[in-house]
Amino acid sequence: MSQTATATPQTGTRTGTVVEFAGVVKRFGSHLALTDFDLTLAAGELVALLGPSGSGKTTALRVLAGLEDTDDGRILINGDDVSGLPTSRRDMGMVFQSYSLFPHLSAGQNVEFGLRMRRVSAAERRSRATAALALVGLDAHYDRFAHQLSGGQQQRVALARALVTEPRVLLLDEPLSALDAKVRVALREQIRRIQTELGITTLFVTHDQDEALAVADRVAVMRDGRIEQVGTPEELYTRPATPFIADFVGLSNRLQGEVRHGFAEVCGMTLPLLDPSQADGPVRVFVRPEDLALEPAGDSRGTGESGVLAGTVLLSSFLGSLRRTSVLLERGETVVVQHDVRQRPVVGDRVGVRFGGAPVPVQDLRVTPS
Repeated sequence: MSQTATATPQTGTRTGTVVEFAGVVKRFGSHLALTDFDLTLAAGELVALLGPSGSGKTTALRVLAGLEDTDDGRILINGDDVSGLPTSRRDMGMVFQSYSLFPHLSAGQNVEFGLRMRRVSAAERRSRATAALALVGLDAHYDRFAHQLSGGQQQRVALARALVTEPRVLLLDEPLSALDAKVRVALREQIRRIQTELGITTLFVTHDQDEALAVADRVAVMRDGRIEQVGTPEELYTRPATPFIADFVGLSNRLQGEVRHGFAEVCGMTLPLLDPSQADGPVRVFVRPEDLALEPAGDSRGTGESGVLAGTVLLSSFLGSLRRTSVLLERGETVVVQHDVRQRPVVGDRVGVRFGGAPVPVQDLRVTPS
């Protein structure tokens, strides 16, 4: 299901560029990497392509960059068809997973490289490269070589190199995946800040859900060369359009249930549906861990009449700002509950699990998944 709705972009200091994939098809032999791929990026918008390996994310970016030809469809930049133009004439800045810095050049000289190819004067190159490095917080590292920089610093140099030519579009292909967790979070925040300040239209490819949800105006979730759903991070998380989205984005408990008259009956509970028009019958119900709560077991015998099911703690993991606890319900199902760290259940504890009653997406088990 392809969607092309746009969102109002962040206000930047520059006018952004509208990018459109219109019915793009890309084949590698008999394999269809992109099928009728439609997506519009509004001026100044950051859109993340998210999906499992082989879903077509990087292929879409490479087609936009001109690194791969299209077999059908068009790539439009501000309404102009650039499908036949080489990469050098598309005016795009690119940052990849590998930093690809020239080891024999300093950080500043690496940033200057694109300007040198454009025959910009030495004085202007130096000025613009220094400003670009300052943008990423590395102006004091102009004369350092790659081996003298950390991985995060090298990737910031690569970002400055992509931005120094003032491209119309910024392309980021898994730019943070080679970095450790703390550096990755800091750099993604810096990328978002810079992108917002410049107002540059950006396509960000990632397999990391946290990354996509944290930095993007909209996220396009891909599957088998198509867009399954595109929307704001909040829309994807709270109103998944398909069972694939409900299962892929975020963490969900997958439980057997039954739809009756617009409600899902699961674990003895009756829950509202995201789509009340769902036909009656057996379904798989997706319940977010944060929509469950831990309570003292009390006298509950697992009937669910009070909205609380009795169970036994199997595992509890401390995750810093929250805790996730796996509970084996007396009914036989296992659920994961996300809760406050001040609750400290241990393995073997008897607890109660309360269903919060949030609307749930379901998958019709009578329909063969595509």
